[in-house]
Amino acid sequence: MSQKKILVVDDDPDVRLGLQLRLNANHYDVIFAGDGVASIAEARKHMPDLMILDLGLPAGDGFSVLERLKANEKLSSIPVIVLSGRDRVGNRDRAIKAGARTFLQKPTANEKLLAVIRMVLDPKESTPEVYDLADPAS
Repeated sequence: MSQKKILVVDDDPDVRLGLQLRLNANHYDVIFAGDGVASIAEARKHMPDLMILDLGLPAGDGFSVLERLKANEKLSSIPVIVLSGRDRVGNRDRAIKAGARTFLQKPTANEKLLAVIRMVLDPKESTPEVYDLADPAS
């Protein structure tokens, strides 16, 4: 079985490095983009299995990235997990309405992040009682 590709979109190099270490240790292939424009280019180039998206980005925030992804027939099926330091209130609902599968608040525990990734990538193989994607407390 080939490694799943995850596109991490965050402008903070420390966050990208932390996610890379966590994801590589769990056998995911990681690709990066540091802004909104680069995220769409990298998505087109690599067709990732999943995108982890920050909301506060230069050159187009996370909401504009979601809008552009969902408007592109080729990219619209890429599932997106929003991982943001922005306040959950309002931003979670807005991100879900824009097409994100779920919203996680930074910082997020490693176990929770990995459980949500597994759930999004392969719902049959996950344990639904761990993290309900529709649960506002997740």
